[in-house]
This record gives sequence, C-alpha cells and structure tokens, in this order.
Amino acid sequence: MPRITDLLREHPVVDGHNDLPIAFHELCGYDLDAHDLSGPVPQLHTDLPRLRRGHVGAQFWSLWVPQDKHAVRRTFEQLDFVRRLVQRFPADLELTSSAADVEAAIKAGRIASLMGMEGGHSIGESLAVLRVMRELGVRYLTLTHNNNVSWADSATDEPVLGGLNDFGEQVVREMNRIGMLVDLSHVSADTMRHALRVTSAPVIFSHSSARAVCDVPRNVPDDVLETLARNDGVCMVTFVPAFVSQRYVDWIAAAKEAVPDLNPLRPDDQAKLSEVYDIPKPAVTLDDVVEHIEHVRGIAGVDHIGIGGDYDGCPEFPDELPDVASYPVLFQALADRGWNDTELAKLAGGNILRVLRAADDAAR
Repeated sequence: MPRITDLLREHPVVDGHNDLPIAFHELCGYDLDAHDLSGPVPQLHTDLPRLRRGHVGAQFWSLWVPQDKHAVRRTFEQLDFVRRLVQRFPADLELTSSAADVEAAIKAGRIASLMGMEGGHSIGESLAVLRVMRELGVRYLTLTHNNNVSWADSATDEPVLGGLNDFGEQVVREMNRIGMLVDLSHVSADTMRHALRVTSAPVIFSHSSARAVCDVPRNVPDDVLETLARNDGVCMVTFVPAFVSQRYVDWIAAAKEAVPDLNPLRPDDQAKLSEVYDIPKPAVTLDDVVEHIEHVRGIAGVDHIGIGGDYDGCPEFPDELPDVASYPVLFQALADRGWNDTELAKLAGGNILRVLRAADDAAR
C-alpha cells in the first residue's frame, strides 16, 4: 500500500483511546520487567513494534480505574505507569501535552504519549484534583464511565440528572479554563447535549461511533454530531464490536435471552453458544467500521472525525483490525472509497491536533 504508507509517514495516526495501562496492570501488575513491550507481547493488542507498523505517531493512553473509594489513588498509579513506560523506552516514546509537543516528538521519530482520564470518578468530586491532573499532563477527562457520577449521567446507567448538575457545569467550565479536553464518550445523550451548551471550547468523543448505524446508548446521535460540527469538535470512531455492529449487538441480546447463565463476551462461552446452543456469533468486519466513519463524516463533516480504536479495552475487534498494527488497512479501505490524501490526513490526526490547539487557545 505505497500511497497509504507514504501518507501515514507524513501524517501518522493520533489515536484517541488505548487501554494499555489497565490491561498491563491486569497482566502483570504494572511490572515493566515482566513483559518487554519493545518486542511482541501477544497477550495484548499493543506493543512498540505493532505501534510502529500501524504508523501510530501519537497515542492517548487511557487512565481507567474502577469506580470506588480508591479511584483517585489508582488513577495516579496509572499516571505513574505511563510516565515509567515512557522513561523505559526513550528512543520510542515521548511524554507530550500539546499539539506542538506531539508534532516535535513525531519529527524526532518518537511516538507522542498523551493521557486521558476515563471517568469523572477519577477526580473524586474535586476541582483541585482536576487541576493537578492537568498540571501532570492529563489532556482529557471522560465525564463518566459506565456508571453515573454524582454530577453527570452515564449512557449505560439509569438517568438521574437529565445531563449535568451545577457542579457538572463547573467541571466543564474549569476544564475549559485549564485547557483540558471535555470527552463525551460514555455519557448519556442528554449529558452530551448539556455539556455542548456549557462548553466554550471544542469537545471530543475519544472512542464513540454513530448511533444511526449501531443503535446503542454509547454511540452518538445525529443531532449531537450536528452540534459537534458547530462546536468544532471531533468524534473519534471506535472499533469495539458492540459499538459498531448491529448484528453483533442483536446477537448479544439473543444469546443473553436464550442462555442467561452464559456471558456472550467471554470466548469460552462464545464457543458454547455457537456449538452447543447453535447461536453463532456474527462476524464484525472492517466494513462495519468504515460505515461509521462515513456516516460521521456525512453528518458532522470531514473536519470533525478521528480514530479512537480502544485497543486493549475489550477482548476482540473486527476481523481485519485485530491490533494497533491495523490502521493502514482502514486507511486503504477509505482510499478505495475515494477519500483523498487531505481528507485522510485530517482523519489520521489533523483534526484532533486542531482541537488540542483550540483548547489551549480557549484556556489562554
């Protein structure tokens, strides 16, 4: 794929969401001596050789921890892991915070490492913690994860507030003031709309797809995509099967109804569902992801779309996109559909770098 190789060398991928920190914790307790990421680590979707093959120029590492009383401490532990990871591989990784930092790291041949907190529980209802996290280099906060926080409704919990409460509005405004990106992945549609009314800076969806294509609450409705374009933000399309394939979502629902005691997301149980209960899992493909990208482009425009794969954040991915080395396959598929190099460069990283600059401008 010479055209795509040349394009991604000039305009490498800036991916919005990778869960390597929590995956590495679950694998070996953050022990960088246990698994050498400078070589293949087949238990993960991510290692340095595959990042290089995927032409990843910058990665937002997700700081996700369980939503409990230890969340703030555990988030600092993940932040520490990312810093130690970068220090372990100085020839390959560079800790960055701004768009200019990212571009300088890429020019020097290193993969820019940014950080984003996944869930408002990581600030412990404290604007002071939010500010300290920003000082330590965290560039975005996803307002919720799978459950509500006291000040914002999640997409996958029962609504309580109908969006944000007064403190939630304060969080958004403080994020604008300090230059932290407001990330609306995982939040309810009403929280999306509320935050977009409050914010004075462009927002992001770090790993979300289009609800019109796959009707799950984690995805973004068309009216929100239209508002996102007016906000000059960016929706970074994810590859998670349960967010990109309606067939897969319907299969999960049917499997749970037919065999409630099995978990269709577990590989062992998937085999039982296919072989014993004759409920075969549908394939999730590159075309499913492309459909979301083209839909978001059609509604929000090519200036408001990016990539947030969510590797190491779920057990499986579309057949042609198994790991972080897969991005060129996606870009070739889009080129085959008529995307020109300027459009592909915006998708790869141009749009999210523009939003980073805009957040810093708003803070100033």
